[in-house]
Amino acid sequence: MMKTRGCCASICQCFFEYSTPKIIVIRSFKVGTLNRITQALVIAYVIGYVCVLNKGYQDTDAVLSSVTTKVKGIALTNTSDLGLRIWDVADYVIPPQEENSFFVLTNLLITLNQTQSHCPEVPKTGFDCTSDRDCKAGSRDTRGNGVQTGTCVKYSAVDKTCEVLAWCPLELDKEPPNPPMLADAENFTVLIKNSIRYPKFNFNKRNILPYVNKTYLEQCVFNRITDPDCPIFRLKDMVTEANEDFQTMAVHGGVMGVQIRWECDLDMPSSWCVPRYTFRRLDNKDPVNNVAPGYNFRFAKYYKNGNNEETRTLIKGFGIRFDVMVFGQAGKFNIVPTLLNVGAGLALLGLVTVVCDWIVLTCMTKKTIYNEEKYSYVDDFQLPVESPSGAGGGLIHVFHVPQTWGNFSEVLPPIPVCSLKPLTPPNRPNRSLVSWSGRGRGRRLAACS
Repeated sequence: MMKTRGCCASICQCFFEYSTPKIIVIRSFKVGTLNRITQALVIAYVIGYVCVLNKGYQDTDAVLSSVTTKVKGIALTNTSDLGLRIWDVADYVIPPQEENSFFVLTNLLITLNQTQSHCPEVPKTGFDCTSDRDCKAGSRDTRGNGVQTGTCVKYSAVDKTCEVLAWCPLELDKEPPNPPMLADAENFTVLIKNSIRYPKFNFNKRNILPYVNKTYLEQCVFNRITDPDCPIFRLKDMVTEANEDFQTMAVHGGVMGVQIRWECDLDMPSSWCVPRYTFRRLDNKDPVNNVAPGYNFRFAKYYKNGNNEETRTLIKGFGIRFDVMVFGQAGKFNIVPTLLNVGAGLALLGLVTVVCDWIVLTCMTKKTIYNEEKYSYVDDFQLPVESPSGAGGGLIHVFHVPQTWGNFSEVLPPIPVCSLKPLTPPNRPNRSLVSWSGRGRGRRLAACS
């Protein structure tokens, strides 16, 4: 029962406790230097990084954009299959328009005059045969070129394969020409038109800047030094800026990234908001893991011959796809983020005291003295007690002020005021309680009412 009462009393006492800050001025070169250095670091972070570098006083908005492209250029080829031929934009840009990207044909394998007929399958694993029993009529395979007829026929003097119904003659699986057929593609140019908007600030702009007129646009080509704002780019220059060789990349094809970055400070004049262009290769070109390199696909052009028979020219095209990616953020002064960042800075300054207190109370050589000076405990619970007979019949109200005499702690008993005498602290015969003031815990005074 007594334990329960004691527990309840302890809980009530803890519940009704109140802590108030106690200011102690420590006159120490080490502690003062630590405090000022920590404050300087916090202020430098808030002003230098948050406000100046990160523009913490601004509200921000992400960019919305649209991209259109237009490629121009002429290439000349002279091959045994096609003879002398001119290639223009309608031949090598496939498809004519894509979303935020464009493809330029740089190399190709051509299979001419295909018709739907019967022919031997190309020799591959699973298509070789020695007799008709090795071929299954109606069988089709995603790795093959047609539907098997069930007949085993000669492919060459030494090879026999299953006959298929397909577009014949079949395409030969071989390496693309090196150097590439459309080597002149490196001199093609592309006009990239990019319009951006920041809806939160109702701000619009495009990469064809206001001072760019029609005459300048017909003559300029992007150059990092002389024409950094020209929106017309030479394909070779873009690949070169990505530290790649155009002719090497054109053999098997690849994927290039055109990055347009809009970083706009709308507290400054709008003419300062201009695009920045960077280029990089996006597909894997690892020399060790080089299975299925580059970028290619197949397409065909269909015709009718003199016998009204449908024929086609199959083209396996290799080329470079350019993906245009737009990034950006705009900022403008707003009081709300300003106040939030200022408040966060003030809160960080409050941590300086916590850091310094921890170092002083745990790492300094005089940490014990600092600890005794920093923490004091005062009990304000009044305990009424009857005064002894002959002492005036009053009540004694006891106020318990814990205090420490040196390294010795003691709680003195309550003393009737009528019999109050100077008390001598333990181990200190020459100092009385009335005149003594020590540190720490363990002082008790009594008074009569």
